[in-house]
This record gives sequence, structure tokens and C-alpha cells, in this order.
Amino acid sequence: MNQPLSIELFAGAAGLGLGLKQAGIRTIAFAEKEANCNETIRINSANKSLPLFGWPEQKYDDVVNANFSNYCGVVDLISGGPPCQPFSLGGRHMAHADVRDMFPEAVRVVREVRPKAFIFENVRGIIRKSFQPYFEYLKLQMKHPQLAARSEETWGEHYTRIQKHHVSRNDSSDDYRVLTFLINAADYGVPQKRYRVFFVGFRADLGVEWSCPKPTHSRDALINQMVSGEYLERNKILKSDLALSDSVLRAIEVSRGDILYEDSVKPWVTVREAIRDLPQLSVVEDNNLRHSLRSGARSYVGHTGSPLDEPSKTLKAGVHAVPGGENMLRDVDGSIRYFSIRECARLQTYPDDFALSGSWSSAMRQLGNAVPVSLGKILGKSIANVL
Repeated sequence: MNQPLSIELFAGAAGLGLGLKQAGIRTIAFAEKEANCNETIRINSANKSLPLFGWPEQKYDDVVNANFSNYCGVVDLISGGPPCQPFSLGGRHMAHADVRDMFPEAVRVVREVRPKAFIFENVRGIIRKSFQPYFEYLKLQMKHPQLAARSEETWGEHYTRIQKHHVSRNDSSDDYRVLTFLINAADYGVPQKRYRVFFVGFRADLGVEWSCPKPTHSRDALINQMVSGEYLERNKILKSDLALSDSVLRAIEVSRGDILYEDSVKPWVTVREAIRDLPQLSVVEDNNLRHSLRSGARSYVGHTGSPLDEPSKTLKAGVHAVPGGENMLRDVDGSIRYFSIRECARLQTYPDDFALSGSWSSAMRQLGNAVPVSLGKILGKSIANVL
């Protein structure tokens, strides 16, 4: 079988790109404008021990200024995560009015390349009620990328024109069959409760039948193992050593010692399990592992840290004074501290020899914007199987 080829847009710290690489998809070009992200990719592309080695062959500094039409008929997949700030709950909520809305550029690249498939990722905020008309507009653009917006058209006028086209004809070879779905990364073995919306499309003329892979892990399975003692035994801890949120504590209490249900689904992976074999933290920076203690963590409303014995809360890139008020661990005694850079990389399922360029703030921003590597691999494998 020929190896599928891809272009990665808005590559960031290559979480999705690395996951796709591990799934057997070869990225031959990428676009990323942020300097530290580019340096992160450069460093890791030179690391022969990583699956990322040799990725990619061609680099573009900015999607906006790049023309990808020479890849038409060559590339099988377009992938990427357009900037999430226009739709993030922590952002300004401006959607199409935000100059950082790069979805039109993503659709433009699909139009130029006509790949067999595409996969785009964004934050859960994009599907909230106030963005619903624009979300539906995005989906229709992806279904009919050949209908480019005219220079004088507002997005509303363009939306109306695509709607008329959509209901007036059957799929043609220029159209795509598009699925959108919300995923919690924890349900796929990522030690982080990270909800993200994915857009996956296949060119209509291929006749591909595809569905999102089924979840492999669950919260209830984790509670089962806490009730039965299996989790305690596996981690060599006592019940008094558990650090849990109130909601999980209530679920354990409600179970009254009964197993919630028998299932083959695995338990959620917890922070404890993700980071337990890392060296003890110290204030001395380890330049290779980037695992050191950073002071200044504090709790405030909405930012109380991630309990040790659950998947972490969503790691955030942040637009406030500290990048990622949620990038903190809450220990058994209630104390909180920042996660180290390496701990955050573990929570995003990067390999330990993956280097992150830049300062603490930059590394946290790169990680907070990334797709978990293992989730990218799961989705990539399912797409590669039909390509």
C-alpha cells in the first residue's frame, strides 16, 4: 500500500503532525508562522530517534502567503488546527470578525489541492449557540470548497449562495462529504479532559464510508477500579492518598461499593499515571527534559488545579498574565503547583525526547494549542485505513 501524503497547516508544535506520522501518513509540507513553533519542529526533525525525523520536506512561514496548487494530485490529506482564539471560551468570541479566523484559508488550500481527505481541529466553543450560523457556514464551505467567496460578498451572502447550491444538486467530484464531531481526548486514553471539535471530509467521488473511532476509555471504568481497589493496587497507594474532584468523590459514594457496570472499555488515564515515573521536581532547570519546579501558582475562581487521580483539566495556551491558569496540579494535601513543561508534554502524549523551543511561557503556549499526539495517531490511522 502506498503511504498517504499530507500537508500540515497551522502546524504549531506538531502534535497532530507527529500523531499522523505515527499513523503512517507522511507529511511533505507544512505552514507555521510562529518562530518558536518553527524552531521546535526544526529541532525535532533532526532527532533521528523520533518518528518525526525527516518531517517535513517543504516549509511555508504563513498559510496566507502560500500557494499550494502545485500539490494538486499529489497530496492525499490536508490537516491542521486553525487558530482557536476566535472561538475559545477564554478569548474575545469574535468568530468571523476576528482577523485570526483562518478557516477561510484552510478551505482555500482544500480548493487548491483537492486532496482525498482533510482533518481540521478546533475548540469546543466553536459549536456553542452564538456561533451556530457561522459553524454551519464553515461546514458548507468544506462541503463545497470550489464555491469561493467573491471579493464583494459578506460571509452571510456567501452562506446563502452556498446553501442554494447545496440543495440544488447531488455530490460532484468537487464536493466533500464532511463529518463534524466533538471528542473528549480522555475517552481515547489521553490523560487530559480535552474537548475538541473535528472536521473530517472525504472527496465525494471516492465513495468513502468513514466514522469516528469509538472511545476506548471512560470515567465510569476509572470509578469502577477505584471502588474495587484495582486502581489503588496498581498505583501502590491507599484510599487516603487519592486526590479527586468533588464530582468523582460523589460518584464513588453513590456507587456504595457497587461496580457501575462491566465493560471492556479501559479506565481514564490519570495525571498520577502519566507523570509518576518522572524525576522528582527541583528548582534546577533540566535543559533536556525541561522538568523543573516553577513558583507562583495560585488558586482562584475557575482555576483550582487538576486533581492528581483524574485526567487533567484542559491545558490552555492562555491570553492572560500567566499562560494557562489551569496548568496546575492539585495534590492530595490540597496544595497546588504548576505542571512542569515535561509533565504538560506527557499530558499531551508527546514522547520524552521531543524538545520544546523557547521560554516556559512559549513552551506552555505551544503545548496548550497542540492536538494530543496519541489522539492524532488514532484518528490518522482510521483515515489512513480508507485512503
